[in-house]
Amino acid sequence: MLVQDVMTRNVRTAKREDSVRSVAAILCTNKISGLPVVEGGNRLIGIISEKDILNGLLPGYRTFLHDPLKQMDFESMEETYEAILTKRVEDLMTPRVFSVSPNDPILLAASQMDLHRFRRIPVVENGDVLVGIVSLGDIHKAIFKRELDL
Repeated sequence: MLVQDVMTRNVRTAKREDSVRSVAAILCTNKISGLPVVEGGNRLIGIISEKDILNGLLPGYRTFLHDPLKQMDFESMEETYEAILTKRVEDLMTPRVFSVSPNDPILLAASQMDLHRFRRIPVVENGDVLVGIVSLGDIHKAIFKRELDL
């Protein structure tokens, strides 16, 4: 089976200038864990995920070294969530994106996700034009349906 056989084609996306608040709302409302970030011509430039947003709450290395005891106050870290939501997507997104082609085998996509420890991978044509997204769940369901004749 190929990626194009199991991928989701109508993909929700974000733009670099979008607020993190709007992305968090999309993630929560749609029960998804990340969005591709695109610009003109649906060109893929990054990914923004729940993990990226939550990592924005955590202290950086220098901040931690400056005052390690204060940085262990996890309850006060939660209070900074409102400030994180006012940031722009480009402030927290992961710009280095791994992707697959629609014509790649689904197990190649699964191996890339396993290797890089993520659960979804963008599908691109012509090097960077987003045409879909495929998740481990999509791949598992397709294989199970085929093997179980569902």
